[in-house]
Amino acid sequence: MPAEDTYKGGLRKVARVVLLDPADRVLLLHGHEPDDPADDWWFTPGGGVDGAETREQAALRELVEETGITEVDLGPVLWRRRCSFPFAGRRWDQDEWYYLARTTQTVTAALGLTELERRSVSGARWWTCRELERAHETVYPTRLAGLLRTLLDEGPPATPVTLDTEIV
Repeated sequence: MPAEDTYKGGLRKVARVVLLDPADRVLLLHGHEPDDPADDWWFTPGGGVDGAETREQAALRELVEETGITEVDLGPVLWRRRCSFPFAGRRWDQDEWYYLARTTQTVTAALGLTELERRSVSGARWWTCRELERAHETVYPTRLAGLLRTLLDEGPPATPVTLDTEIV
């Protein structure tokens, strides 16, 4: 059985965080292929669910590991997305849930990164919605600017929105 199929149902359960500061800026991490920093993108903090932890627990744990931010009000699930992409020499098939979270803590320190993350995450940045709308960089999920605009204009959806599957 290939490594990418070792997750229950063939999908890696992932919790991601749409972290907003008091100015409604969203925190994104800058990632790249471990051996090719030119192959880069921006993405929300988060990662795989470990063992018996809940997705909420995974979201908060990943946020601390990847950003050092501990003062967070975790809100509802905004979006759900299935995606498949190549990274670090393998294919990742994921079922991602995106949680809304707010914080006043805007200084980041990625102190809990895994070895692979240390080789592939090169920083973090707070983005305004306008900056995201004008960005030429690759951002995941790919419609994040529009999703963030809707969130800021209308508030969280009553139930999680299922985003289009993304296969890269």
